[in-house]
Amino acid sequence: MFKRLFSEEEGQTLIEYGLLTALIAVVAIAILSVLGRKTKDVFVTVNEQMVTTS
Repeated sequence: MFKRLFSEEEGQTLIEYGLLTALIAVVAIAILSVLGRKTKDVFVTVNEQMVTTS
């Protein structure tokens, strides 16, 4: 029973895919967070310039 438990790799592959998916999600959230702040700053700057020229 123990030999079969350690020789089967189906569960290991599933865990690896799960970890890889979690890592990709964390990286995507971090990138979107940084880009979101930069995009907000651009919109605020454009808005301020439009208000001062009007």
